[in-house]
Amino acid sequence: MTIDISSIRKQFPALDRPAIFFDNPGGTQIAKPSLDRITRYLIESNANHEGAFATSIASDAVLDEAHRAMADFYNASSPEEIVFGNNMTTLTLHISRSISRDWKEGEEIAVTRLDHDANVTPWVLAAQDRGVKINWVDFDVEDGTLNLEQMQKVLDRKPRLLALGYASNSLGTINPVQKIIQMAHDAGTQVYVDAVQYAPHGPIDVQRLDCDFLVSSAYKFFGPHAGILFGKHELLEKLFAYKVRPATNSLPGKLETGTQNHEGIAGVLGAIEYFEWVGREFGSEHAESFSGSGYSGRTLTLKKAMTAIRAYEHEMNRALLSTLEAVPGITIFGLTDKRRLDERVATFSFRLKNIHPRKVAELLAENGIYVWDGNYYAINVSERLGFEGSGGMVRVGAAHYNTLDEIARLGEVLTKIAEEAA
Repeated sequence: MTIDISSIRKQFPALDRPAIFFDNPGGTQIAKPSLDRITRYLIESNANHEGAFATSIASDAVLDEAHRAMADFYNASSPEEIVFGNNMTTLTLHISRSISRDWKEGEEIAVTRLDHDANVTPWVLAAQDRGVKINWVDFDVEDGTLNLEQMQKVLDRKPRLLALGYASNSLGTINPVQKIIQMAHDAGTQVYVDAVQYAPHGPIDVQRLDCDFLVSSAYKFFGPHAGILFGKHELLEKLFAYKVRPATNSLPGKLETGTQNHEGIAGVLGAIEYFEWVGREFGSEHAESFSGSGYSGRTLTLKKAMTAIRAYEHEMNRALLSTLEAVPGITIFGLTDKRRLDERVATFSFRLKNIHPRKVAELLAENGIYVWDGNYYAINVSERLGFEGSGGMVRVGAAHYNTLDEIARLGEVLTKIAEEAA
């Protein structure tokens, strides 16, 4: 483990309560720098865009810096490639309309059954509107990994777009996105990556991935409710923007419809500043691994931060898997091979004996442990595993502010629940 967990937890005011947060895949707790940015914005610079007066000028400066910060977080080539919106779902529904505008009847797209529905239904709806065929890529129900052989067959049909998740919010699988993107580009297919589940857990480099679009939500990486889209400049430039007439025709503003959630964007900047702190405090031992990478400044600091977080969470991953496996009557879905922990984040879904998942979640909540149950909007996963009609699954997910003691406590309570149900 490469971070000081005590120092980390002091950055999260919400952790000062008798609760264990394993609901992180549905939304993490907010870091203090993000909270401070929101408060400071509302007090010092709460104004609308492009005014001639002091608070509007200060507001625009914060928004501009947030675009630059997210460009560094994604390693985008320019802040103009960063588009803010309410959340990943809203952004995707909005931009899918622009992306699909030139699709022709009889063409095809591809989606996967491993994805959150926010990276499925927007494209299905767009395809239905344009008379475009939808191809599905399945996953292996035994280990939760995408069927790459089927993926290749789908790509051989040269679909216009592939919607792909970076990591599964249900099973924790990290997809081989760089490999799949190359496969897609070889077929002339654009790729839209949902990085919501992966963003809190490891470094992202959109230039190295060569993805066409990538989107995440800040409330999943210790910030407020806001979504952030990356798009290659030449692609965003060409897109028709559904906007009102007075709005700018320049990037990124032409795709940021209406007055944005300014305080939320300020909070996203604060979340990035939190990661900068992590990089400065705990990233030094990872500096050598970035020698010759071309990263510098804030981008390098952020990459070191996310690498330190990934290293810490590797141990969380191992401990959480071992703890869950020791619970009598549990069935874990997704990758459980400890030699393949690099292929997953510390997000696990399971069923416990014949106990309804909501009942398990309620019993855990009574013991101060917060988890999710149901399908978590990954409805295709729940359907494919056969649980959509029976309550879905229980989901636990660790973040880098969780501890080994919390994992041990989870194991104790789950074991008690299992034994009492015998």
